[in-house]
Amino acid sequence: MAVVSHHKCAGKANYGRSRETLTRVEEASRNQPVGLDLYPYRASSTVLSMERVTGADSVIVTGSAGHPEVAGRTLDDIARSWQCSVEEAVERLHPAGAVYFSMDEADVERIMAYEKTMIGSDGLPSMDHPHPRLWGTFPRVLGYYVRKRRIISLEQAVRKMTGLSAETFGLHGRGILAPGNVADIVVFDPDTVRDKATFEAPRQRSEGIVDVFVAGCPVWEGGLPTSGRPGRFLSRGH
Repeated sequence: MAVVSHHKCAGKANYGRSRETLTRVEEASRNQPVGLDLYPYRASSTVLSMERVTGADSVIVTGSAGHPEVAGRTLDDIARSWQCSVEEAVERLHPAGAVYFSMDEADVERIMAYEKTMIGSDGLPSMDHPHPRLWGTFPRVLGYYVRKRRIISLEQAVRKMTGLSAETFGLHGRGILAPGNVADIVVFDPDTVRDKATFEAPRQRSEGIVDVFVAGCPVWEGGLPTSGRPGRFLSRGH
């Protein structure tokens, strides 16, 4: 199995090229098993580098070892306040992390709608001002892309978050509600579930999640976490 991790078309020069990339994925899948995932945002997040800054529409600094006070501000704003170039600001901020607005929404939606695409969060919890995907990925798909945008159906969304992922990575007994399978269950209201985390305020709990069970043990009940910690690392075949 080959898996394209966090598939995207980053940089203005690549906007719209998901038509090409998905065609290549489909062609490759005729000869071998192929999977892919994406996170439901037009912005990525990783370490701060001038190479990525150059291809982005805008950049938010998520954290800096030497300047923690700037977390959450745009790189342009930081450079202006320091009265220096963007290049110099990047050097002064190192080591640092950033959010890059470098994708086209049409590509995000096209990749999401592709039948083989899984949903992944790729969250980075160590950042001072993290990408909102850490808190909002899955409710965002259900509330925005299913209910509001109607890019995929509710059933397709659930499969892309559960059964398809378990199937792709060979996690037997997971991802599908069936007798004998592990009882990993999220109970949510399809009419109200939504993300609240934003790029300005990323650490916000989503709404509409009623209960969460991991291996049959409640870890979220009535809007509050429990003391249960039944989760464990999984490997292929388990």
